[in-house]
Amino acid sequence: MLGGVSWLITPCGDQFFSVGINGIVENPDVPSTENAATGWEQSVHDGPSWSERTFEQVRQWGFNTAGSFSSDDLPLPVIPELELGWKSHFLWADPLEPSVEAQMTVAARDAVSVYRRAGGRIGYFSDNEVGWWNGALFRFYIVKPPTNYTKQKLVDVIRDYYGQDWRRFTDDFVVPAGISDFRKLLESSGAPVRMRPGGKGMGLIRLWTRTIAGRYYKLVHDALRRADPDALIFGDRLPPYYDQDAVRAMAPYVDAIAANYNVDSSDGWIAHYYFDGLRVLSGNKPILISEWYFCARENRSGNLNNGHLMTVRSQDERARGAASAARHLARVPNIVGLHWFQYYDEPKGGRWADGEDYDFGLLDTNRRPYEQLVTALGEANRGLSEIHRGSAASATSLGAAETEIPEADVATTKAELAQWPKDQALVKGLKASPSDAVFGDFFLAWSAQGLHLATVSMDYCDRSLLAYGDKFPLEDAFRIDLGLDAGAGARKFAVFVFPAKSSGRKVKPYVMRIEVFQSNREKFAKVPSAVATDLGSDGARIKLQITIPWQALGIAGPPRKGKLRLQLGATSFYRSRWMSLSGETPQKAIDNLASWKSVGLQHMHSRTGVGLYN
Repeated sequence: MLGGVSWLITPCGDQFFSVGINGIVENPDVPSTENAATGWEQSVHDGPSWSERTFEQVRQWGFNTAGSFSSDDLPLPVIPELELGWKSHFLWADPLEPSVEAQMTVAARDAVSVYRRAGGRIGYFSDNEVGWWNGALFRFYIVKPPTNYTKQKLVDVIRDYYGQDWRRFTDDFVVPAGISDFRKLLESSGAPVRMRPGGKGMGLIRLWTRTIAGRYYKLVHDALRRADPDALIFGDRLPPYYDQDAVRAMAPYVDAIAANYNVDSSDGWIAHYYFDGLRVLSGNKPILISEWYFCARENRSGNLNNGHLMTVRSQDERARGAASAARHLARVPNIVGLHWFQYYDEPKGGRWADGEDYDFGLLDTNRRPYEQLVTALGEANRGLSEIHRGSAASATSLGAAETEIPEADVATTKAELAQWPKDQALVKGLKASPSDAVFGDFFLAWSAQGLHLATVSMDYCDRSLLAYGDKFPLEDAFRIDLGLDAGAGARKFAVFVFPAKSSGRKVKPYVMRIEVFQSNREKFAKVPSAVATDLGSDGARIKLQITIPWQALGIAGPPRKGKLRLQLGATSFYRSRWMSLSGETPQKAIDNLASWKSVGLQHMHSRTGVGLYN
């Protein structure tokens, strides 16, 4: 880190900001779920080689690195993905089986050989989006047979965690009938164990995540250091969600953290908590954005964009949003590069393996560039190093500002974070539970309608982990506590976010239900005048906005003195972690009126510092 800014350093000692592309290959597979006629046009060209033409093309667009899934025949620095966890049978198999370490060593040696001979490699990604879905890790191994080494370790971890006390374990977990002690738990096979609602089982789940993730990152580190001691280790390309315990387990064994990132707003704004959290959890490790993207419903490849990844209406919006996001990412001091996903659009009808069907490409499936996108990105890319050089100062300036609540025209039912003045409305000073990092950004704005609250928070809800009936338990929901006093006395609100109930058909895990209550000593009354809107929550992110009318605060309109008192906190699913403005648990912070913070309401015409609302 130089002057508070992280960089990659070339063999010549120069600072290098990696601007890469994933999937630069000459002839992609034809993995369409439709017929071959809807797939790819094959490359037929006389003259310079494909690699020479492609190098010149991407260089003109300001790119300088070949990212994951790219050809090894390009005159560009490269960071390949090696699939070490899969090749060594570590992932979703039996990672503690004694031969796995030797298999990892062999897999690393074989995988790096071509890159080590050719040179030009910056380092390696060990795998892609392992995820470390904590509930799934527990559920997967607890049902394994007693011969599974990892199942044996899990039962040992459970014994130690609960002090050999079976009753303490079953206070937190529901076990099938007939399993009455730890020995029978080990000897069982195919018997699911689920967390008891209201219990403290997440402490064990988190310990298990640290155990398995720590083993993975150590084996990867040792194998890659033996295979190629001079190359950097970037880890496993975290998905847009990351598990905090896995990141802590990773930190000692990587040179930089690779993370795939789904941009949070169509205007290119990026969430602060996501990168602040990686910095806190890793001890200030550099970060490489190993995958990011913008897609558009208007595209030439017939892509349907069939999921929750960043998608806008037109190619013009796509170009503007992507260029803005690139500049925002370069302003994060720890980020040492960003790699676009991907060179081509996905085939019409979707990838053969999973049906994913997105307009990711710089090129369409007929190999024609999206000119608006590559022109906008080219202009942005050429300035990223200079933007990054000044990123420490801009980050310090943002972090030092006091919370003021701006006036904003927030449409209460418009599901779009882009309408918010996000950096002005950002609530600053949130503190996390011990050993954790803040896991969300919160925003406050006001209008004649009332007070508006929005959040982008990261939390994973594994519905299969919890033993419950038809209704998801209130005590295990994602919860936001909001205390407000606008001059008519303190009002306390609780916002609960639940996974949507199945109606007999499969429900995607990112469909969420939001309810707003006024709270009084854990007694809740719905606030019918409050408006709650889901801004596009996915399987691991909570994105919502709510509007609380001034009447619910006991006043007819905005407070005349332009001030109110505020307390804010959030608790994750299963009460795994929390954050608040005061540094107390959210419930204690809300009850401690002396901890509430005085904030001003900033008038729409006063954002340059003219004054407050009066």
